[in-house]
Amino acid sequence: MAKYQAYAEYKDSGVEWLGKVPKDWTTTRLKYIKSQEQNAFVDGPFGSNLKSEHFIANGDVYVIESNFATTGNLDIDELKTITTKHFESISRSEAKGNDIIIAKIGARYGSSSILPLLSKKAVVSGNSLKLTVNNKICNIKYALHLLQHLKNEGAMDDGVNGSAQPALSLGGLNILPFLLPSNFEQSKIVNFLDHETTKIDHLIEKQQQLIELLKEKRQAVISHAVTKGLNPNVPMKDSGVEWVGKVPEHWTVTKIGFHTLKIGSGKTPKGGAEIYQDEGVLFIRSQNVYNDGLRIDSSESVYISEAIHDDMSTSKVYSGDILLNITGGSIGRSSLVPDGFSEANVNQHVCIIRVRKCLQEFLASVIQSDLIQAQIQSIQTGGNREGLNFEQISKFCFVLPSDSEKKQIISYIKKKLNEFGELEARANKAIQLMQERRTALISAAVTGKIDVRNWQAPTLSEADTELSA
Repeated sequence: MAKYQAYAEYKDSGVEWLGKVPKDWTTTRLKYIKSQEQNAFVDGPFGSNLKSEHFIANGDVYVIESNFATTGNLDIDELKTITTKHFESISRSEAKGNDIIIAKIGARYGSSSILPLLSKKAVVSGNSLKLTVNNKICNIKYALHLLQHLKNEGAMDDGVNGSAQPALSLGGLNILPFLLPSNFEQSKIVNFLDHETTKIDHLIEKQQQLIELLKEKRQAVISHAVTKGLNPNVPMKDSGVEWVGKVPEHWTVTKIGFHTLKIGSGKTPKGGAEIYQDEGVLFIRSQNVYNDGLRIDSSESVYISEAIHDDMSTSKVYSGDILLNITGGSIGRSSLVPDGFSEANVNQHVCIIRVRKCLQEFLASVIQSDLIQAQIQSIQTGGNREGLNFEQISKFCFVLPSDSEKKQIISYIKKKLNEFGELEARANKAIQLMQERRTALISAAVTGKIDVRNWQAPTLSEADTELSA
């Protein structure tokens, strides 16, 4: 922030965590910036007032849920709807265009977004809050930026009730300290942040596009290597299988089932999620299985006792096993269990494919290739959307090179994936740094750490130059 000037004079805000603020700014409470109209700051319908049975297709009233507050994305076609008649019974929770929607419950409570103008009436769901700002004293976008800062600073935590699941209370939020510069300064801050955050978002998008390109390259490298080999001059033959096409002349067309020592999945232990533990034997579910490896160091990981693990002996997982998701939106995603992996277990949504050690790494790559993914998608689009079964998996076709070629192919794939991985890590690091700068810039502007009153928007040519950088 060194290139921005500070205000000439500051004063104590009277709020310990807020510290000093510009001399002419007012420290108030959130309740004083809401509109004077009735139900300007309300939460969604409680409990039985809005349940799944109230949702209908193509209803007259949209239901705005907390995922809009946390992401800012609003897909009209995906919104749940209710009837006008039911809306009348919960109309106090009505939300309109330019209202601020705040996530009330869950890990991302306090996240907020401005609701765009809608073609139908809308209400917020029970996991959200709606704030209508008095735009005569507070710019709506300024209010949004300040709310985002207050969430990041943990200032909203005092407004969380003590229930099992974190939830914001209206009472706690109403007394949340709120900084108010003059209307002129609010507009300047909003214009400045609109410009600067747009630049940052543009740069983030470029890095995200690079990551997507690297994923495509990763897929292409794997698919070509395991179906065509590494020698571009090798004689080719027709495999005789639609999914496979032409393959190296000396490779063998085969099926997964001819090489497996085991194809099977687990089950949900008796008692379901109630028996999960914070430690013990890792219980692998589909949310742990990704193409770039198992993700087990997150909040998604759960554990079972040794006794339950032993009771589910047929679904024990060992190093070298290939785990394949066989149901749901992540169907087809797979991981090779690495060497030295502690013994684990799986549920019914994950299939264990066990083969001889000499085939493990090659088959793991084959399963991630377009060759097998196309066969999986064919089954899904053919009417069976319930998932893959073991017989279908065993019939998947692939091509098998010699042992020496397998080793060369695996070595090549590893080398290329490491290169892509390093580039992706750098891109993710750049995104993280830009997101941190975005947050810091918003915080500095809405707390008066920087003075943007004299900031001028660049000309169109200057703006184009910045965005193309």
